[in-house]
Amino acid sequence: MTISQSPAPARSDVAAATSPGSSPRHPYTVHGAVLTAGALAWAGAMAFTGIDPQTRATEVAFSVSSGLFQVGLLFLLRTLWRTQALGTGRLARAVLRIEAVAVALAIGSTAGDGLGLTDMDQLGWILLDMFWPLSMMGMFLIGIRIAVAGRWKGVTRFWPMVAESWAVVTIPVLAVFGDTAAHVVACAHLVVGYAVLGVLVSRKQD
Repeated sequence: MTISQSPAPARSDVAAATSPGSSPRHPYTVHGAVLTAGALAWAGAMAFTGIDPQTRATEVAFSVSSGLFQVGLLFLLRTLWRTQALGTGRLARAVLRIEAVAVALAIGSTAGDGLGLTDMDQLGWILLDMFWPLSMMGMFLIGIRIAVAGRWKGVTRFWPMVAESWAVVTIPVLAVFGDTAAHVVACAHLVVGYAVLGVLVSRKQD
């Protein structure tokens, strides 16, 4: 009888095994691809619907595409969790958990809009709708923390802060320059920010 032993798999081996389509060298390929696809889908739809859809058809298109983007954010948060991008302490893990809940609730708001269920005369829907901007602001603060923590290296250390500044850039442009300028900035920022971040995430190694 032959007895053989093999070493326990490294974390990158486990990541590859649990992420179909990825490789041991790049275990976050799927995560990055979903983020990029969501950002491009929302930017593309927004180019036609505007930042404030006025018809039922444009509202559905806006909601579906922005929902895909929000799913991409969940994949990004999973990457941040697994790479401990914010740090190794309990606070860092708690922040990511809270942000994941905020994004999930924002998805609920988006689904309500797409299905035509949202009623802004009801307090519950008003509170749920607030998680859209709150979740985006949370992502911006997380981007700052990634840069400060320095656990991601090179361009990936600072690009999350660039990508996740979408809300803090678009909303002031809307307030100062109006819908047309905000429309252009919102679409361009998604492509330059989150779509590129997805590519960077897909190339990350453990």
